[in-house]
Amino acid sequence: MTPADGWRPRLVALDIDGTLLKWIEGVGTTYEQVSPAVYAAVRRVLDAGAHVVLASGRSPHGMTRVADLLDLHASPGGDGERLWVVASNGAVIFRYPPMEVVHEETFDAAPAVAAVLEEHPSALVAVEERGVGYRVNRPFPEGELTGEFTIADVEDLVALPVSRVIIRDPDATADDFVALGERLGLQGTDYVVGWTAWLDLAPVGVSKASGLEYVAHELGVDAADVLAIGDGRNDIEMLQWAGRGVAMGQSIDVVKEAADAVTASVHDEGAAVELDLWFPADSSTRARPA
Repeated sequence: MTPADGWRPRLVALDIDGTLLKWIEGVGTTYEQVSPAVYAAVRRVLDAGAHVVLASGRSPHGMTRVADLLDLHASPGGDGERLWVVASNGAVIFRYPPMEVVHEETFDAAPAVAAVLEEHPSALVAVEERGVGYRVNRPFPEGELTGEFTIADVEDLVALPVSRVIIRDPDATADDFVALGERLGLQGTDYVVGWTAWLDLAPVGVSKASGLEYVAHELGVDAADVLAIGDGRNDIEMLQWAGRGVAMGQSIDVVKEAADAVTASVHDEGAAVELDLWFPADSSTRARPA
């Protein structure tokens, strides 16, 4: 698939951390700023009339600022309509601005959480408190979660159905959690391991791909007309579902293998490099105001 074939995305799905935003080594968070190259590339997508959908493992309140940084809601290509955003790895879909949750998947996380804690009893557990922050059993490393935090016992955190649970063990590795998930099976849930010993638990069948499928249906767009860009294990289903799935250059091998193509790393503006293939700069492109 090349521009010469006449294909052009009607919907562009973008991961946030490691795709739009650069990672701060050793800190465990990302710069909350969008580079001029990425901003300009996204503007060209919007100005061409294509849809841009943010798709992230972040909770909803952690995504609106990125939408604001990209001026997504000010798009002439969007005809003034509110954005569609896929949050919490597909478990929550909302419109913005203002934020309006239009679809949410929940599940009983208690059995899976108990199984993980049996092997990692000192692990941190967080449940999203939508629009506010998180309820946690103990504080997470600084910068890893956003919003306000409420401390509660694990039993209380998962007493009711939830859309997503985060389990984090600063003393373990990502490989430890990959092996753990394979060993336990974690029946009744889907799960994804992050760059560190970070485990996201979600309802069965829920992923960024399922969230994007919901949005694409609402917008009248086929998966074949979607370009998706991401860098993590939680992007694999999305990259496989989209007509063109592109992995960032710093992605681990399993993510690259799931993609149709690999672009440059986030530090080399890989998202902009890929978008420029389909939405090249021309005299009508507007630069970001200083």
